[in-house]
Amino acid sequence: SAFAFSFRLQLSHFSFRLQLSHNVSFQFVNFGVGVNEKPMPTKKSSQKHEKIQSPKKQVDLFDEDLYLNRELQWLEFNRRVLEEAQDHTHPLFERLRFLSIFNTNLDEFFMIRVAGLKEQLDSELSVSSPDGLQPAEQLKEIRHRLLPLLELHANELLNVVMPELRAEGIHIHTHAELSGEEQRAMEHEFVDNIMPVLTPLALDLGHPFPRLHNRSLNIAFILIDHHEEEHETKIAVMQLPSALPRLLKLQRNGGYHYIPLEEIIRANAPLLFPGLKLKESHMFRVTRDADVEIADDEANDLITAVTEGISHRRWGTDAVRLEINSGMPRFLLSTLLTSLELTQHDVYVKAIPFNLPDFLQLMKIEKKRLKFPPFTSHIVSEFASESGNIFDALKESDILVHHPFDSFTNSVVKFIKQGADDPQVLAIKITLYRAGGWSPVIEALKRAAGKGKSVTAFVELMARFDEETNIAWARELERAGVHVVYGVMGLKVHCKVCLIIRKEGSELLTYAHVGTGNYNLATSRAYTDIGIFTGRQEFERDFMHLFNVLTGYSRHEKWQHISVAPLNLQNSLIKLIQREADIVKNGGKGRIVAKMNALSDPVLIRELYAASMAGVKIDLIVRGVCTLRPGVPKISENITVRSILDRFLEHSRVLMFQNGGAKDVFISSADFMTRNMIRRVELMFPIVEKKIKRRLVDVLELYLQDNVKARVLKESGEYVRVSSGKSPVCAQSILLHGRK
Repeated sequence: SAFAFSFRLQLSHFSFRLQLSHNVSFQFVNFGVGVNEKPMPTKKSSQKHEKIQSPKKQVDLFDEDLYLNRELQWLEFNRRVLEEAQDHTHPLFERLRFLSIFNTNLDEFFMIRVAGLKEQLDSELSVSSPDGLQPAEQLKEIRHRLLPLLELHANELLNVVMPELRAEGIHIHTHAELSGEEQRAMEHEFVDNIMPVLTPLALDLGHPFPRLHNRSLNIAFILIDHHEEEHETKIAVMQLPSALPRLLKLQRNGGYHYIPLEEIIRANAPLLFPGLKLKESHMFRVTRDADVEIADDEANDLITAVTEGISHRRWGTDAVRLEINSGMPRFLLSTLLTSLELTQHDVYVKAIPFNLPDFLQLMKIEKKRLKFPPFTSHIVSEFASESGNIFDALKESDILVHHPFDSFTNSVVKFIKQGADDPQVLAIKITLYRAGGWSPVIEALKRAAGKGKSVTAFVELMARFDEETNIAWARELERAGVHVVYGVMGLKVHCKVCLIIRKEGSELLTYAHVGTGNYNLATSRAYTDIGIFTGRQEFERDFMHLFNVLTGYSRHEKWQHISVAPLNLQNSLIKLIQREADIVKNGGKGRIVAKMNALSDPVLIRELYAASMAGVKIDLIVRGVCTLRPGVPKISENITVRSILDRFLEHSRVLMFQNGGAKDVFISSADFMTRNMIRRVELMFPIVEKKIKRRLVDVLELYLQDNVKARVLKESGEYVRVSSGKSPVCAQSILLHGRK
């Protein structure tokens, strides 16, 4: 569309200036008092942080020492995930789940972040990160930081969790541990139900190295052919079929007994190679670059382009990591590295089973005390009545929901269902980023279209790792009569908003839900998110323009209440931050409290530094990556950063600006990341009602009081746990169960 083309022109200029931020000044924003806009020469940053000296005069906020490395801070986040697996206040199965999340996170980190660094390295682009590290330096430091984490992870699984599972009667056996009768039974299982779907592949001049699926489990076999005069050594590789269960249950009395699929295959592998001698076999796993990119010239058929991109990801592009078990012969490792075009630095030797998430199958065992206790979400009073009309309630006041503590089904789903079934509703418009598996939201939209209502669904096809699911939903919605919009080239639509347009007398009134999380039933029980329902008609024009921007031709710029990325969100945040600094300069008190998932945008970081230098008190609650360095004398000594990891994934984004006591509060779909500011369509929504403001401010203050699950970021880049002392405060526990 013209909108998309216009955006691309603006964004290409904008992103170009961002990429060259070390070499050019930013002319489109005022960075505030004390911010030096001069370019700084790139230098190599030492791995050990040296304390920044207090400035005597003007401070250069482009100084590399003021920034933590994004990739290394991501590893620190995954270290905190690992710490949750080591927390024995969590039930055993949940600790296994945290160990699995650590692995899943690491896979995505290699597929996206490490792959990106290697791509920069291969293209010989000398682009340093804000902290001054070149791609090669970052890759080296990633490995240096990661190896001890992998050792801690393996130790926790093998020496703590597995023994505790055995104490609970849950056993994972090797083939050697089976009785003779069990081994014979497994041989029959192999011949009848496993061997037919296996395809061993020879490696020789006539059989090149196969294109193995990304993250698949593979076995390399070393064979001796006695029919050859020199008893030639041969190599074969085989990918384990994903259609087969990873853990097979053994028929034993007393407890739960399993054996991994690879144990059965490796023990019975001689049956795959009759006439040859199986010398040994070794497991390995390949991780590939999985960032699906769609070129602008593919815009004519976006859904086909994304489908092809998904297929490309499955088969993978360049390999970025090779995982092996110990004991692999040097010649075999050399063969794999040569075939995959990797080096020794890309090899990770693992002592634990590959694809640990497969072992979450154990959580289906009925042992309730090994899991988090079930909980019942609170039903907000306005949604409690089965016969009540939610639209009448929204005429009286806005409604706040905080998931999973407040029910998603009995609020968001109910709102959309009521819109689908209400004869006075003429139209529904919604953005869908990740709808998940079976979705009551999708069912309601289909039903609304079937009743003749105008239903428009903006389905983001480029939601990473959910592309296939979203394509399936898009096609199903289209078949039901929903008008589906697939995307804006160059941008991801990440905002979460649903509009219901209702005819009441001679008027058309708009009711809206705006959220920080997706319209996804599964994640609504696992993630913390904020949602606001409103019937305030002053927002109607902004919402209409937002959807017109997404679906048609619109260059709307004058937003009355909301802020939209990439149009004005970053500038809105800059103005709000600078206003707090101006209040302090005029003798008042300034304060900012912001909760988000990540903070890495250098533009906003510089603004926060400038506000801190002006005397604004800034408390940041950042779950994941934070590249701002707090506690630097004279620069960020007024900034605190804390991260909270607990049972639920902290996903809500809430912002509070003191504004001289007025306390302006916002919710947002955006984190403080460059991609959210310039490469995504995001929404920041102002909270109007005082009671909702108070509740959200109370929630922020509660998170700041947490001394059980909170870690505080130090100037060095390390996180340390807050001491709970005599009065432990656990924010999620209080929100779920109330204060004791």
